[in-house]
Amino acid sequence: MSRLLTAGPLDLIRRAGPQTVDLAVALLVQAAVTIPYVVPRPAGSSPADWLDYCLTTLTVVPLIWRRRAPVVVLCAVVAAHPLLLLTDAPGQPLPYTPLLALYTVAARSPARTRRTAGVVMLLIVFPSVALNTGQARELLFSLFVFGAAYVLGRLTDVRQAYARALAERAAQLERANRIEAEQARAQERTRIAREMHDILSHAVSLMLVQAESGPPAVRARPERAEAAFESISATGRDAMTQLRRMLGVLRTEAPDADAPDTVDPGRTPQPSLAELPQLVEGLRSGSRTVSYEVTGPVRRLAPDIEAAVHRIVQEALTNTVKHAGDCTVSVRLAYGTDTLRVTVLDDGHGTGGSVGRGHGGDSGTEGRPRPGHGIRGMRERATAHGGTVRTGPGPDGTGFEVTAHFLLPRPAAPAASGNLPAEVPRW
Repeated sequence: MSRLLTAGPLDLIRRAGPQTVDLAVALLVQAAVTIPYVVPRPAGSSPADWLDYCLTTLTVVPLIWRRRAPVVVLCAVVAAHPLLLLTDAPGQPLPYTPLLALYTVAARSPARTRRTAGVVMLLIVFPSVALNTGQARELLFSLFVFGAAYVLGRLTDVRQAYARALAERAAQLERANRIEAEQARAQERTRIAREMHDILSHAVSLMLVQAESGPPAVRARPERAEAAFESISATGRDAMTQLRRMLGVLRTEAPDADAPDTVDPGRTPQPSLAELPQLVEGLRSGSRTVSYEVTGPVRRLAPDIEAAVHRIVQEALTNTVKHAGDCTVSVRLAYGTDTLRVTVLDDGHGTGGSVGRGHGGDSGTEGRPRPGHGIRGMRERATAHGGTVRTGPGPDGTGFEVTAHFLLPRPAAPAASGNLPAEVPRW
């Protein structure tokens, strides 16, 4: 009840159904055409009787169905009006019912129908005026009001069509936004899964290798066992830090304004090339020999490219730990004028040149292994930044080699000598 009291007239009209609105309009027109009967009439005029009221109502009743059959209603109204000549009915200020019926035809009927109806109504105006006063004043007025009714009907139709087009456009945009959001969520899930695979696979592989080498070292060389356990702890802490860094962007809660100004580990930057030496150093264990070399004019890259290179090297080293055993591993970054070549090569037994080397590799048809998630993830990272990844056996047919190529923008000017170390670190 309170909603009805607070709602405006337009809200009430929108909530009411079309039939209710048409019935209300018909009652309003009925009240308008009845007014000349109830006001005092000139002296000598006969009072209105039941026939006057019935014939007047007969011209109004068809308006109830004007939306469902506009042309039929217009014909019925025009046909009923001559019956008023049988009575001593007073004149009406305006031909309400024909005007409303013509307005409805112009607003709701097809182009050919409404144009025909408009022409017919204009032709009817001339004999109607001739039978009434025959004055040019009445003729011009009648032509104007019927023309205005037709124009208003057309404007209403255009406005409704425009509103429908806007509503359809809004619905299309909403569907497009929903699809785009779903695609973005799917891409984000894929990215998070790839990041978690890289981080956890690398960390767990290193911890397993260190843990397996720990028991023999406890008996033979306790100092090496202690170093292995320290390496396991450092690898676990590093993995937790990277996981917090990756998942930190998913936090939606706002920071507390009263909280101390501390650095959230989940908001730290993505891994960069500066962390590669530490990553390579963490791979040393047992008889495994690891080297890291950088050649060419070293320069800063875009953060997303550096993160992609870091993850590719990390995944390649993880595969080496899992499949190659104790071996010699070399990591090489070669900078060109507009290229970066990343090579990770080992001489271990592993799976040799099998394309299935990597996490999740399995056998396909005819025993041919298929690429696992690790190699697929490396290729996806490189492709996302316009690069390529090639995997296969080493140059002499042994071991395994991962090579990634990236196209880089040409430097605008030589970098200042103070920004880069004088010597490239080598291990």
